[in-house]
Amino acid sequence: MESPDLGESSAPAYHPADPEPVSEEAKRQERDFRKKLNRDAREVVSGSIHHKVKLVVHRPDYDQASQQEYVRLSRGLMPVVREIARKTLPLLEHEASFEFARNHYYGSKFQADSVAYRDFRYFAKKRPPAESPSLVVGLRVDESASMTAFGRLEAAKRAVIAVYEFCQLCHIPVLIYGDTADVSRLEQMSVYAYTDFDRTDANDRFRLTGIRARSNNRDGMALRIIAERLAVTPQKTKLLISISDGQPKAMEDYAGAYAVQDMQQTIAEYERKGITFLAAAIGQDKDVINQIYGNERFLDITNLTELPAKLVRIIARYL
Repeated sequence: MESPDLGESSAPAYHPADPEPVSEEAKRQERDFRKKLNRDAREVVSGSIHHKVKLVVHRPDYDQASQQEYVRLSRGLMPVVREIARKTLPLLEHEASFEFARNHYYGSKFQADSVAYRDFRYFAKKRPPAESPSLVVGLRVDESASMTAFGRLEAAKRAVIAVYEFCQLCHIPVLIYGDTADVSRLEQMSVYAYTDFDRTDANDRFRLTGIRARSNNRDGMALRIIAERLAVTPQKTKLLISISDGQPKAMEDYAGAYAVQDMQQTIAEYERKGITFLAAAIGQDKDVINQIYGNERFLDITNLTELPAKLVRIIARYL
């Protein structure tokens, strides 16, 4: 629960609430949605090299401990997130009626200030009167076992909370999935649907605390599932950010050049469908991640404390 009383930092205080009883109808709807996510994900990978991989899509639950962890993790983030949103929202109102739309690969007006970002979005073009900024965000979180090292897991949790809250404030549809591989012989790929724009719930923020360091990682399969979810949305800008600390590695032979080729083919395939990929590298395999994604899609997060604000500011640029 968010208190209306603002402290000295102008940040609201959050207090955990007792979870409300869930009705049988709500439980049924949640089961049906989980089944749909499983069907859709399996259909997406059916024509890929992952078609024989045993896949399970989970919808993590939350409890009072989740709420308490959310309060702890979000306390220092919200003032920063709210400040970025406060500066962004007036620009959205301005851009909706302004003559030129910024951050395009081509157009009639060159924007010198955009060159510093090196993403080739250097131009503005005239926007039709009915057109407004349109963005959907997908966030993929690597839940491999190595995420336990050097505070990476907590940094990832703080980052996804910051992204989620920013998207809520700016009314941006957001999908946040985690994944791991080789939990068991019967579950070779595990996907955790923490938030999904097809079934929004104010309590999704508490699900985010369920992100864990688990087992291996089958990155190409995860990217394919999330990218396909974004590709069918009506928004014009579709941004997929992957937070990962290492290179792909899963049983039996998903590693090395084979896994890298799969990831690069997946990225190329879905870029043709309008997906913009970014990789936030937070571990020791930054050079490999850079090689996989390419310089133009690579974010080197050396200082983990900068990750939440950096991701939020990057998303704000795409609005």
